[in-house]
Amino acid sequence: MRPVKIGLLGLGTVGKGTVTVLTRNSREIERRAGRGIQVQCAAVRDLRRTRALALPGLTLIDRPERVVDDPQVEVVVELLGGLEPALSLVLRAIEQGKHVVTANKALIALHGNEIFEAARQRGVMVAFEAAVAGGIPIIKALREGLAGNHIEWLAGIINGTGNFILSEMRERGRAFEEVLAEAQALGYAEADPSYDVEGIDAAHKLTILASIAFGIPLQFHRIYTEGISQITPVDVAYAEQLGYRIKHLGIARISDRGVELRVHPTLIPERRLLANVNGVMNAVLVKGDAVGPTLYYGAGAGAEPTASAVVADLVDVVRALTADPENRVPHLAFQPDALSDQPILPIEEVVTAYYLRLQAEDRPGVLADITRILGDDGISIEAILQKEPEPDARHVPIIMLTHRVLEGRLNAAIRAIEALQSVNGRITRIRLEHLGGS
Repeated sequence: MRPVKIGLLGLGTVGKGTVTVLTRNSREIERRAGRGIQVQCAAVRDLRRTRALALPGLTLIDRPERVVDDPQVEVVVELLGGLEPALSLVLRAIEQGKHVVTANKALIALHGNEIFEAARQRGVMVAFEAAVAGGIPIIKALREGLAGNHIEWLAGIINGTGNFILSEMRERGRAFEEVLAEAQALGYAEADPSYDVEGIDAAHKLTILASIAFGIPLQFHRIYTEGISQITPVDVAYAEQLGYRIKHLGIARISDRGVELRVHPTLIPERRLLANVNGVMNAVLVKGDAVGPTLYYGAGAGAEPTASAVVADLVDVVRALTADPENRVPHLAFQPDALSDQPILPIEEVVTAYYLRLQAEDRPGVLADITRILGDDGISIEAILQKEPEPDARHVPIIMLTHRVLEGRLNAAIRAIEALQSVNGRITRIRLEHLGGS
């Protein structure tokens, strides 16, 4: 049977990795897919650049629309990143009845609803495993492997740059700015690192995971997002003393009240598996009612790990080329007309525990005033750590862990405590999750 011809939009790190994996593993891929997969052409920004690719006969084109329009191309692989021209090119491919594979999390998170509807009308597939957690097959696990479960919640380390920074801060006591500079030098972080360190990249990925887990439309604009730039070595060290580690998590949880979608630094018990995921690695913990907690761990980025997911999607597309479109796995796991309109809870309505750090005058009665305010708002304290004052210091650090409480209630208590004359400056607040069953 003749091979399926594909066109690549972008031949950067992931594009080169995809070509490498397709070439090196061509025999095995054909055995799995039932047909060979052949790269017909690839769009590049600069035709003058030398690209060492072990693929004789690969045609390079500097106009990506020509790749989409090539009549021999049956599957378009979008690896450009960003929103434009990626969105226009993907919709152009779908309009021509071509299947699409993409690694573009921002594109799916922000425009996936539109893209999937266009694909449904044309009877084509849009596969996007590589958009979340690199080579970890978390989308396939949620969409197919756990299809018999009611997913209760998921929590993931889904940005390797942020995890590298927090790991270095914990292991070596280094400051955020110092580790960020090293991450940029190593190529883990971009020159503008805001998408990684401010949580935007993780929010894109959580949008996709939550939609597949709970059967809700993609709703990136409703995710609460908080980055790690304000985390200090002091907080990392205090968390360690209390038996916790700080990780930057994407958390999605469903209940009768609605859906929580949030990305933020989180204290988790040091014995949990997620607490021991270090460096640039990713991991996603999923709790299903039937299976219990399951953990998916691996490389969240890189040429060949991400290419692994791209090629797996290509194999799925090739297998499904002759299948009835109505019998394919739905893009967001649930049938399009069965997506839920569950409300997304604002962060003030989220219930969780907290780590609080404040500076207070070292004199009798101050701690009693603070605990009285917390008690008046129904906030119970799990642990208190009060450090010895430095010589001649007027203020001492007080660290508290609370039991679970409504965030809006905690916000009111924090405002009241910060208004005390005995309290100096703002209170540092980091959410805390025990991730029971992990």
